[in-house]
Amino acid sequence: MHDRTDTSKRLIGDTPPEFRSTGRDLRIDVCRGIALWWIFLDHVPNNVGSWLTLRNYGFCDAAEIFMFISGVTCALAYGRARQRDGWRGVIGRSLRRGWDIYVAFLLLTLACAVLVYIAGGDLADDSNTRVLFERPGATLAHAAILQFRPVNTDVLPVFVICHVMFAPLLWLLLRAPNVTLALSLLLYALVHILGWHVAAWPDGFWFFNPLAWQFLIVLGAWSVIEGRTIRGWMTSRPALIFSALFLAMILVLALGRDIKALQAVTDLVFPLDKSNLSPLRLLHFLALAIVTSWLVPAGWRGLSTPILRSARWCGENSLPIYCLGVLLALASQLDLLDISNRPSVQIALSLVGVLTMIAVAALLNALGAKRKPAGVAVDRDISAAVADHNVGDRARRTVLDPQLRAIIAPSTYRP
Repeated sequence: MHDRTDTSKRLIGDTPPEFRSTGRDLRIDVCRGIALWWIFLDHVPNNVGSWLTLRNYGFCDAAEIFMFISGVTCALAYGRARQRDGWRGVIGRSLRRGWDIYVAFLLLTLACAVLVYIAGGDLADDSNTRVLFERPGATLAHAAILQFRPVNTDVLPVFVICHVMFAPLLWLLLRAPNVTLALSLLLYALVHILGWHVAAWPDGFWFFNPLAWQFLIVLGAWSVIEGRTIRGWMTSRPALIFSALFLAMILVLALGRDIKALQAVTDLVFPLDKSNLSPLRLLHFLALAIVTSWLVPAGWRGLSTPILRSARWCGENSLPIYCLGVLLALASQLDLLDISNRPSVQIALSLVGVLTMIAVAALLNALGAKRKPAGVAVDRDISAAVADHNVGDRARRTVLDPQLRAIIAPSTYRP
């Protein structure tokens, strides 16, 4: 009897190889941690530290990275949960994670309001919280249904929807991955053609239109499930050369926004529509992903350096670190921290903010490590029980044990 996992092409409904692996790709958390740093630096107004971020050197920014990686981690975490606990476990875990993000969003909204109330001044207008003080009941009610959001909290409602809906999305991806991706791309195209959007309160639309940004999340999940199919193409020389040339062209356009000779060209592409994920932003991210995957292969030694290890800590605790970054960016606008024309203060605040995020992430990891030994002991006992079971045939045991360990081992990814 042949093992289907040895076939070159995965059959519909088969388990992708990435779900069976118990390892962890450190690049995922490192990229997510760096994106969290960039989001904080970009949200501090008039910050010279933002020149260290992606925003000033192309069309896309950290938001695209964050969305795509969320699709990747959701596919890995929930895919491995399906192996252990079935679809009931996937639905329960995705709903719990969606609830965690929903509660974090509401608490962050209240924390922003408290900080603005303490600060006073015009910060209420800049943070979109004045309506919360003028009409608290109606505002909190609309926040509860994700229609009201303070500034810089817009990404959390999108993630709530992503996690709540990920179980049916995973079901479709495992059965018809290419069809699912095509439907997601079609929805993305219709958003740009027909102008579909989601209304916000008291006026306007969601800053991150979930009907458009869903494509990056689906693309991230699809890249996990169909990883072997696209990996050869992504690492091919033509794809790398084309992506590098495209990034070079974008860099020239981005740096030449103020050059009169390039003004006619930049007027055609700027300002880019971030709310609906402009196609140029999407293409820039895809080219960046191809070049980065070539420059930073899995197992690269540089991932163990102190700065990237710190980024990994932040990436492993993305939800609390994101909320912390929002509050730190808001606190940087307090009157007593006038950084508008003081580069030294801007640099100091940027450094203090990033170091604070790293310190909190390290503390969260340390607290989490204290709770792991009991769970590890349970897994060890289960593995021992399975290993001691009389399989009868040593060759058969050799085949089954890796599969059993993959099912028993909990996912190391936190979506």
